[in-house]
Amino acid sequence: MLPQPSEQRWQLPAPVQIDPQLRSSGLCDPLLAVLQRRGYGDPEAIAALLEPAPAPDPRRHFPDLGKAVQRLRLACKQGERLAICGDYDADGMTSTALLVGVLRHLGAQPQAEIPSRLDDGYGLNTGMVERLASEGIRLLVTVDNGVAAREALLRADALEMDVVVTDHHTLPDELPPLLALLHPACTPEHSPYRGLAGVGLAYVLAMALARNCRSEPGLAMARDLFCIGTIADMAPLQGVNRRWLIDGLPGLKRSGLAGLQALQQVAGLEDAPVDAGAVGFQIAPRINAVGRLGDPQLVVDLLTTADEEEALELARQCEQLNRQRRDLCDAIEAEARALVDADGDQRSPFLLLAQTHWHHGVIGIVAARLVDAFGLPVALLASEGDGRLRASVRAPRGFAVDAALQACSDLLERHGGHPAAGGFTVRAEEITALHERLNALAEAWLQQQGGLRLVEPEALVQLQDITPQFWQQLQRLEPFGSGHPAPLFWCSRCRISQQRLLRGGHLQLTLRQGDSAVRAMAWRWGGDEQQLPKEVDVAFQLRLNRWNGTEQLQLDIAALRASSGDGLVLERCNRRYWVSRDGDALVIRNAAGDELRGLPDPTGSCAVNSDHPQGTHPYVQALLQDAAMAMGLAS
Repeated sequence: MLPQPSEQRWQLPAPVQIDPQLRSSGLCDPLLAVLQRRGYGDPEAIAALLEPAPAPDPRRHFPDLGKAVQRLRLACKQGERLAICGDYDADGMTSTALLVGVLRHLGAQPQAEIPSRLDDGYGLNTGMVERLASEGIRLLVTVDNGVAAREALLRADALEMDVVVTDHHTLPDELPPLLALLHPACTPEHSPYRGLAGVGLAYVLAMALARNCRSEPGLAMARDLFCIGTIADMAPLQGVNRRWLIDGLPGLKRSGLAGLQALQQVAGLEDAPVDAGAVGFQIAPRINAVGRLGDPQLVVDLLTTADEEEALELARQCEQLNRQRRDLCDAIEAEARALVDADGDQRSPFLLLAQTHWHHGVIGIVAARLVDAFGLPVALLASEGDGRLRASVRAPRGFAVDAALQACSDLLERHGGHPAAGGFTVRAEEITALHERLNALAEAWLQQQGGLRLVEPEALVQLQDITPQFWQQLQRLEPFGSGHPAPLFWCSRCRISQQRLLRGGHLQLTLRQGDSAVRAMAWRWGGDEQQLPKEVDVAFQLRLNRWNGTEQLQLDIAALRASSGDGLVLERCNRRYWVSRDGDALVIRNAAGDELRGLPDPTGSCAVNSDHPQGTHPYVQALLQDAAMAMGLAS
C-alpha cells in the first residue's frame, strides 16, 4: 500500500554534474545520473556493470573445492548412493534439484532430503543423519544449510559419514567436523564469488565436477536452476551472480527442463519473455508456495523429471498450492489489519500480532505486506505448541531486525535474521515484556525518522522522455534485484487528467505534462482518490505492461505528493529560502528579501548559471542546484 502524502518525507538526490566521458556508454543523462549516484563514476565502472568480467577459476577461490570434487567423482564412478540435504525455500529446493540432476547424469545415485518446514524445522538434523546412515548412505552434501548444524555434523562424523557442506549463512566461530566446506566467506576478500546464494554454490560444485569428469552437457539446465534460485533468494546481483544471470536469463524461455517449461505454462508466460521480473514475481512464488505449504520433494521431482506430462501435472500441483497460499495470506492479512485497526490511535510503534491458528509458512509474507501498509516493523506470531509461539519479522529500511532481536535475546528461546527480516521463538509468558522492549526500540527509530516514511527518488525524468528508446536503455542495466534495484525515478508537476479506482483497490491514473501523457498505476492504493490534487509529483519505477497482445510503458507509482506548483520553501544549513519560477528563470529569496536568480542548464543537468556577484561561490551554486532539483528543473 502506498504511503499517503501526510505520511511521507521526500528526500531528493544531491545534484550531480554528468561527466561527459560517461556518455560514451550510450546511456541517457537520467540513467547516468542514477549510476553516478550509485558510485559508478567512470566509464570503466559502467562498462563492467553492463558487461561483467567472466567468472575466474573457482579452484583459486574455494580452498576445499578440490576435495569436494574428488569425493563426488568417486561417488559418480562407483554409482554410489548419496543424499543431497537441502532446505525448503526456493534457493534450497533449486539447489537440491540442480545437484540431483547433475549427479544422476554423471552416474551417481543421489536422493533429495529436505526437512518439512512444519514438522522438522530448518536444516540438517541428527534424526535425518541417523536414518540415512541406517539406509547405507555414507556421503552427505548439504545445500543452502549445514554450517549451523553442529550436532548433526558431529553425529555424522561419529557414524563415519563424509559430509560436504555448501552454505552461505553465517559461519559459526568453530566449525564442526566435515570433509569439505564451500562458503562465500572462505573466498578472498574481494572475490566475485562473495555474493553467491546456496544455488550458486551448488552450481560452482556442479561445474567443477562436470569439467573434472569431462562431461558438461547437463550444465545448461544447471544454469537455468541457478538463475531461478538466485533471483528467488534475492542474492546480490553483483560479481559472478550478475555475469551468470546475464548469460543465463535469455535461455530460460527455451529451457530444456520440462519442469521449467511447465511452470511457464501454468504461470501464463507462454507469450511473454522470462526475465528477472518474471522469475521473481511469477515463477519463484509458485516454487516457494510448495515449501511453505506442501512437500518440497514435489519441486525437486518437477525440476528433475524429463517427462513433459509428469512435469505439467506437478506444475499444476504447484499452482494449486500457490493459490492456497494467496488465499491464506489474504485471510491472515485481513485478520491482522482488523487487530491493528482495533487499536485506533493507540497503535504500537512495533506491530506485534499473534493468533494461534495462523500458518507458519505464510506469516512472513503477510508481515511484509503490513510493513508496506503501515511503514512500521512487524512481527506475526503463530502457535508452535507447548506454550511457545514462532514469529516472522519484517521491517522498513533503516530498522535493523537482527539488532533488535539480539537486544531482546534474553526473552527469546531462538532468534536469527538480517537487517530486513528475521524470526524467533518465544514462550507465551514473555510476549508482553518482549513487545514493550520492541516498542521502545521502534519508538526511538521513529523519532529519528521524524515519524515519516522516506521517499528517495534517484533521478528526474520528464514524461516526454519516457519513450521506447529510454526503455531499451533501461533494459541494458538489467537484471535488477538485491544490490542493484530498478531505479526509482521522479517526475514533477504532472496533471492528473483521468483517474479510476480498479477492483482490488488499485488506482489507475493518466498523467500529463504538456503534450505528453502516460498511464500510471498506484497498486494497493490506500487513500481517497477523490482528494487527489490536480497536479502531483510522482516517484515511480518504469514497467512495460503487456495486455491482450499490446505493449505499453507504464509508471508503477511508489509515492505521490501535491506538486509545489510555482513555489516552495527550501531549508539549507538552518536557513529558509523561498523558491519560485519567473518564466524559465529560478528565483530564490531569503528571509531578508534578498533575491538570487539563476537559469538552469537547458540540457537538464544540475548546472545553474547566475549573474549574481557571488553566483560562482560554492554555497550559492549548491543552493541554486538544490532549488533547481526541488523544482524539477534538474536531474
